[in-house]
Amino acid sequence: MVCPAETPEGGSCGLVKNLTLMAQISVGQRPSHLVPILYDYGVEPLKADYNYQNSRSDKVFLNGQWIGNHNYPNELLREIRGMRRGNQLPKEYSIVRDIDKREIKIYTDAGRVQRAMFVIEDNELRLRKKHV
Repeated sequence: MVCPAETPEGGSCGLVKNLTLMAQISVGQRPSHLVPILYDYGVEPLKADYNYQNSRSDKVFLNGQWIGNHNYPNELLREIRGMRRGNQLPKEYSIVRDIDKREIKIYTDAGRVQRAMFVIEDNELRLRKKHV
C-alpha cells in the first residue's frame, strides 16, 4: 500500500494539513459477528492443552484479545481483506499482519485514525476512475 499524501520535504512538513484533509476517526463496530466468520475461515479456537510455543501457526487477535491461531495466514488475510473490499465487512476494520511476531491483528474499536491508502497488486495500482 502506498500513502497518497507523501511529504518529501521532511517528516513533519504538511502533516497537519494532510491529516485533516484525508483522515477520519473510526466510530467502532461490534466484533461479535466477525468471530464466527474467522472460525469459518480456519481460525482454530484456543485450547488449554495445546503447546502454542511450538506451533507453526500465526496468532489471531481481535481488538487486542487472542482468539485463536491460523495455519495459513496469507489465505486468511486475502479472504478477510477481500470481504472488506467487497463491502461484506465494514470499511473501518483494520487488518494487520506482523510477520516477525507471527500475528494477525484485527481492530474494530473506536478512536483509531484512518486514512486512505492506494492498493497495489502485482506492481499495478488497483484504483480506477470508477472508484474515484
